[in-house]
Amino acid sequence: MKFIVSSHTLSKNLQILLGVVNTANTLPILDNFLFQINKNSLRVTSSDLETTMSTVIEIESDSSGEIAVPAKLLVEALKNFAEQPLTFSTQEESVLEINANDGKYRISFVPAEEFPKPIEIKDSSSTSINGGVLSKAINSTIFATGNDDLRPVMSGVFFQFSSENITLVGTDAHKLVKYVRNDITSDGDFEFIMPKKALQVIKTTLSDFENDLSIEFNETNAKFTFENFTLSCRLIEGKYPNYEAVIPKENPNKLIIERVLLLNSVKRVGVFSNKSTNQIKFKIAGSEMNISAEDYDYSNKGEERISCNYNGDDIEIGFNSRFLIDMLNNLDCNEICLSMSLPNKAGIITPNDKDDNKEGITMLIMPVMLNND
Repeated sequence: MKFIVSSHTLSKNLQILLGVVNTANTLPILDNFLFQINKNSLRVTSSDLETTMSTVIEIESDSSGEIAVPAKLLVEALKNFAEQPLTFSTQEESVLEINANDGKYRISFVPAEEFPKPIEIKDSSSTSINGGVLSKAINSTIFATGNDDLRPVMSGVFFQFSSENITLVGTDAHKLVKYVRNDITSDGDFEFIMPKKALQVIKTTLSDFENDLSIEFNETNAKFTFENFTLSCRLIEGKYPNYEAVIPKENPNKLIIERVLLLNSVKRVGVFSNKSTNQIKFKIAGSEMNISAEDYDYSNKGEERISCNYNGDDIEIGFNSRFLIDMLNNLDCNEICLSMSLPNKAGIITPNDKDDNKEGITMLIMPVMLNND
């Protein structure tokens, strides 16, 4: 088996596929890429049993066949090549030889028979979505997902398709993000929970992709197809929590402030907060806002006073500074509106300067109990 391929093209594609490979696998075969050659086409696949991703690369070859090649070793080797044609050829004793302009390299391979077969999605529904839109939707929600093994449904992003819009939701019970696109609809009502790892890989792959991609899914699996990539994964089983029920509807106290101004203030003051609670306190009265944090164990304290546009009753409320920073970092607006009702009720963050009705984003952050001075 022999083929010639561009070093840059192969390296770029394999680095994306490496995102699927686990650092420690129970099955040794999953440490490898599956190479399947059919004349001028090379299909490369990686898998962790839950998620499988493949790409098709154009090559020069008269051969056909398949082998499994060590994934991390090959990616590391290819990183250091300048753009040039590389010739891959299988030798005796399960050795894959790579010939470059100035050198020759040898990697051992294993038979491909043990590599898991791709998931077949039967009785499926399908829809399509713009790659740039999906990338932004994932970026806006994935950071809010949880890592609690006891609540696996919260470790993924909830997808909801309807004839009116599409909605993505991420939550860990402390924070929640709801992202809505009103300009994208589907023929029917569908919903499923995508695992975080698969979405991280999709997000990386979509960084420069602005065309439409197709999504095919049934009750247990989903498949995303775009450009020369296909990713299929097992969906998270279970019922997603009723997120609408936890979003407060009455929030009469409204703070409007520049996003970057608040973000930088929270970053500075948050350094002085207790490292287990990350508690930061907002004391708002009139057009002035006092932001403070204190670590009583070490007598560390930070405090800032900034001007703001506030309409509502005077309030003192505590939040987790780390969660606030995550939320403010994941918005791209100039101003935000923080809507509140009581110190023991969730705060709602929304962009304040969005004129676009196509997109809606709502961020919910639970308060933390304030220490009484």
